[in-house]
Amino acid sequence: MNFLRGTGVAIVTPFNPDASVDYTALRHLVSHIINGKADYIVILGTTGETATLNKEEKNEVLKIVKAAAENKIPLVIGIGGNDTQKILHEISETDLSGFSAILSVSPYYNKPTQEGIYKHYSLIADHSPLPVILYNVPARTSSNILPETTLRLAQHKNIIAIKEASGNLEQCSKIIKNKPDGFFVISGDDNFTLPLLALGGDGVISVVANAFPLQFSEMVRHAIKNDVATARRFHFLLNDLVHLLFVDGNPAGVKCALQHLSIGKETVRLPLTEVTDTTRKKIIEEVQKIQKS
Repeated sequence: MNFLRGTGVAIVTPFNPDASVDYTALRHLVSHIINGKADYIVILGTTGETATLNKEEKNEVLKIVKAAAENKIPLVIGIGGNDTQKILHEISETDLSGFSAILSVSPYYNKPTQEGIYKHYSLIADHSPLPVILYNVPARTSSNILPETTLRLAQHKNIIAIKEASGNLEQCSKIIKNKPDGFFVISGDDNFTLPLLALGGDGVISVVANAFPLQFSEMVRHAIKNDVATARRFHFLLNDLVHLLFVDGNPAGVKCALQHLSIGKETVRLPLTEVTDTTRKKIIEEVQKIQKS
């Protein structure tokens, strides 16, 4: 699982103007990510607009990405939700060949207790044929996986990492300080990646790396090698763009950047909407600056 010590890309699902899945653009994006030397790809995550994909589309997306990747890069699949039994069924029904791990978001909407979160993940890990990565994103789930719960779950032999998108460096620091060997702490926020790596974190699952996999991966690699000066240079190169990508919601921002790079269209599915004209102009300006750097 050492590939987790690096840059993962939370890959978008490109859509045609009529909102059907653009499988040609998806193949192009996979090649773009591989050529950018990212370390792995995460499929069917939040950035992939998985909540709006039907079962047939999900299966086709998995098939296309696996074929396009050609075993050149590890793949992680997102399987999560707020119904524990449904997740167990989905894991058992999904063809997991070709995947290295499962990324599973903390249960949303139900607002479980810490004990509920612990039992939820423990049961998933007990039944999963692949290692499990926890995903803590309180802004979306309305509940936080506390450090004590993460550290408790880290003792499970089939739970190998956490994607931390709490934005709380003190919380992340506590996990990093007390985690067992072999447990990875991964940033779920692009702009928090460098600070997290400085604390001893292991990598990132990134949104901006859809558009700029090479630059973002270089930042991570230099940070891991303790070349902070070079890593900081890449951080500041991408920092303004990262902020802009989330102004009108994710993945609308990164799809705008990708369209300017001739990789798919801006189209997102409702209830998401495309970025405003003002945001689009700013994103394109930043993309052009990065291209020229």
